[in-house]
Amino acid sequence: MTTLPSLKITEIFHSLQGESTRVGQPCVFVRLTGCPLRCTWCDTEYAFYGGNTMPIETILAQVQSYDCPLVEVTGGEPLHQPGSLVLLTQLCEAGFQVMLETSGAFDIANVDERVSIILDVKCPGSGMTDRMRWDTLRHLSGKDEVKFVLKDRADYEWARDIVKQYSLGDRCPVHMSPVFGVLHLQSLAEWILEDRLPVRFQLQLHKVIWDPQTRGV
Repeated sequence: MTTLPSLKITEIFHSLQGESTRVGQPCVFVRLTGCPLRCTWCDTEYAFYGGNTMPIETILAQVQSYDCPLVEVTGGEPLHQPGSLVLLTQLCEAGFQVMLETSGAFDIANVDERVSIILDVKCPGSGMTDRMRWDTLRHLSGKDEVKFVLKDRADYEWARDIVKQYSLGDRCPVHMSPVFGVLHLQSLAEWILEDRLPVRFQLQLHKVIWDPQTRGV
């Protein structure tokens, strides 16, 4: 019998999906601990360190206890822990609809093909653009999604050019989000409309419903 690995987990919780095409849907979130990136606007720095080591069997049992078909594995950066690949496959085998939010700094070629990848392309304002693996984009398909978190007009213009350069709108859904409390919502909306971009304007719904500093939502 194969022994499944353990993972360092920051939190597991049940909430509404705050982003992606699944926005508003009930979802179980599995937040893994650890991330080698340091985005200037990061809102989950508490997941960089600490956490509890949990066997995958225990993680699965806790996820199943919520009786919710949609699961997102997030972080931190989930793929920073190699065992996350096993977790993703085990969640799929258990019959869940599985999403993975990843930074684009890690290879996604070995992610279970049943998983919907939410690829967070790092704009210059994040300070982490040099960590992007651009070859990851060729692994994306229609079940996957791309998001850009934008700090200012320069980020928007950069993201606009990336969308066009890689024809991302033809590959999968593309989202553009403002850094919460930094980029004016109306400005971003008007830029998207002006340029006729094939993207979706996106807010972090959970920060609208709950206090933006609240964890576990």
